[in-house]
Amino acid sequence: MLKDFTKLETFLTVVRERSFSRASAKLGISQPAVTQQIKFIENYLDTKVIERKKNGIRLTNAGEELYKVAVQLEKCIHEADADILRIINKKVTFHLGASFTIGNYVIPGECLNTLSEMINNDVKLDVDVSKHIVKGVKDHKIDLGLIEAHITDDDLVIREWREDELVVFSNVPIPKVLRPEDLYEFKWVCREEGSQTRKVVQEVFEDLGVRCKDFNVLSDVSSSTAVLQTVKKSKKDAEHPTVSIISRYAIADEVQEGTLYEARLQGYTMLRKFYIIYHKDNKHNAYVNNTVDFILSGKC
Repeated sequence: MLKDFTKLETFLTVVRERSFSRASAKLGISQPAVTQQIKFIENYLDTKVIERKKNGIRLTNAGEELYKVAVQLEKCIHEADADILRIINKKVTFHLGASFTIGNYVIPGECLNTLSEMINNDVKLDVDVSKHIVKGVKDHKIDLGLIEAHITDDDLVIREWREDELVVFSNVPIPKVLRPEDLYEFKWVCREEGSQTRKVVQEVFEDLGVRCKDFNVLSDVSSSTAVLQTVKKSKKDAEHPTVSIISRYAIADEVQEGTLYEARLQGYTMLRKFYIIYHKDNKHNAYVNNTVDFILSGKC
């Protein structure tokens, strides 16, 4: 079993996520595949390592011991990977693609610098809409993509990364909790048709029975940056505020400083996932694997 760390990586992910289904999403494999790999470990050791419970999972005594060993192996493998990259010493430019929200507001500059040092090569960040990032990965023009929408594609590995929340925001104070009827009192800056943000918002508004066609829409814009700047620069009108919907990551600093104001919809939390994608041809690419591990570690 030690010759194939993949199964132990699955075990570690199940333990850390406290769930077979969440581990499946993190690893980019099916839930039956996760179960099969855990079964393989248990058959190999001839003992149970994980017990499923209603509220998650529980490690057996053998599982606790295996976890300690697996963590040590993981650390050694990561250190060995770094040594291998230094031995390879191949001069490349690693192309990282990210959606507008992720590229502009989620990935700090120091993350790219650290990543560059880790793989001992330059890292180029391309920021675009998610569908263009997906195409770039499929065409082998982008090594790794970070996108805002779950997709299904036989050519790609899709791994769940982190959760994002969308909020209503304005440049003047607005109620922290908004009723459906409140939404018709605002002037709106909207994302263009086909954007992932707009799809999430439309689904929520449909559940609320809100008719977007009755909104006072000032403009449709093509990126989260355009949304942010348009609302920030709009006339401050306390009676009919200009609002839009954006990732909390994009306005965190301004909300903290008191220059922008955020609100949530009554009874709803607008959540979405961010995903890591790469071509299946790169499943065993040392640069891609190390970058994925780096991002999933929370250092980005």
